[in-house]
Amino acid sequence: MDTKTPTQSPPPTDRIEPQSSSAKPVVRPGDRVFSGLSKGSGITLLLIMAAIAVFLTVRAINALADNDANFLTYENWLPQNEPPMFGIATLAFGTVVSSVIAMLLAVPVAIGIALFISHYAPRKLAAPLAYVVDLLAAVPSIVYGLWGALILVPHLEGLNKWLDEYLGWTYIFDKTGTGPARSLFTVGILLAIMILPIVTNVTREVFLQVPRMHEEAALALGATRWETIRMSVLPFARSGIISASMLGLGRALGETMAVATVLSPSFVISGKLLDPGGGTFAQNIASKFKEANGFGQDALIASGLVLFVITLLVNGAARYIIGRRKEYSGANA
Repeated sequence: MDTKTPTQSPPPTDRIEPQSSSAKPVVRPGDRVFSGLSKGSGITLLLIMAAIAVFLTVRAINALADNDANFLTYENWLPQNEPPMFGIATLAFGTVVSSVIAMLLAVPVAIGIALFISHYAPRKLAAPLAYVVDLLAAVPSIVYGLWGALILVPHLEGLNKWLDEYLGWTYIFDKTGTGPARSLFTVGILLAIMILPIVTNVTREVFLQVPRMHEEAALALGATRWETIRMSVLPFARSGIISASMLGLGRALGETMAVATVLSPSFVISGKLLDPGGGTFAQNIASKFKEANGFGQDALIASGLVLFVITLLVNGAARYIIGRRKEYSGANA
């Protein structure tokens, strides 16, 4: 008699066998088109930047080869002389000083305005105020320049006298001349007003992106409104504030017509910011390009190449500062 017990079949399972590694993911036509457009846009931008750099470099070499002065340290601009002599020392000094003044004045005020609009002002007041700030960003540069020349310069004479009287011992605010306030200090104030809406708008949008749970958690732990902003809002928005500041700095470095309208250009480097005179790269190019001959235009393009490099270095430094530490990222706040 056969006593073998029948074998039982294994219970069914719902396990899904893994797909072969050779299987390719399905790519939709829309994704392929979008990916191609994105890559093409990035490559096009790089090509444009490279073309600008090559153009500036080629034209600059033509002028620098015949320059009889040290281009980086010579203070005057005489490309029409025989032999030609020109340098960017005065232009670099004026550009950096006026931009630094603008940043010192504009960034703290912009952060305060952005905080007021996003966290303090009632909704009925915040919307119109944000709209007014947006309108300031749309005002043309020449309008700012005319306002600065006709309104700002005359009304700053009293401030200049006060600074000279009480802070003249610092040398920076020691005014030796009696002319109108067409100085780098005035240009810095005008640039601060011009970049204020740019920094404010970007910073305000960053503040509005702060997770609501972060603020509610701080308030639940007993933090005051300012402590909540200091511990939750500002750390999250730090990278955005730096980016907004760099956008404003780029505007200040390259501003042309407003500076040319307000400043009394001169090729003298002076640490006394209230004295009339000075110059910037953009202002010098705008005022001299039309009357310059071929060699003079190449010399101006050489100074434009320096401004181009400075702008790239500023943006690169901003990216380095943001990426140097992980806590600068809002996602890790």
